[in-house]
Amino acid sequence: MANLIIPITPHLSAHSVAPCPIFPPSHQGDNDPVDVVEIGSVELAMGSVTPVKALGALAMIDDGELDWKIICIAASDPMAAKLNDVEDVEREMPGELRKILEWFRDYKTPDGKPENRFGYNNKTQNAAFAAEVIKETNGYWKALKSGARVNDDEYAL
Repeated sequence: MANLIIPITPHLSAHSVAPCPIFPPSHQGDNDPVDVVEIGSVELAMGSVTPVKALGALAMIDDGELDWKIICIAASDPMAAKLNDVEDVEREMPGELRKILEWFRDYKTPDGKPENRFGYNNKTQNAAFAAEVIKETNGYWKALKSGARVNDDEYAL
């Protein structure tokens, strides 16, 4: 589900997720919604809400804070039946995960900022790992929504 689409390559877009799984600073997170990178073969419309299948997770370190990137494919995409995990992405779309890492590593350098770094030795984690990231960050969002966690950042919930 997306509310912001950032073109990366002709068929690759980064999306902000809603409802917003949040990774809080208390866990070295950036306190922003988890980013979703949809790698399907069909371009999604700006502002679309799209069911997706999580395939993996990339742990980007941006200004010293963890900024999760969930790699996914639209459930309706013709490639979705072939892609269930990062190994499938490597087999069916060789080099795609590397392109994503390189884009997120370098995208701030034209502004004179340093390259972003990545956890887990620059390796995209598998679908099961991504599901745990989504579950954990969704728990933080639910805590905000219920009032169990103080909404210091004044998120629109």
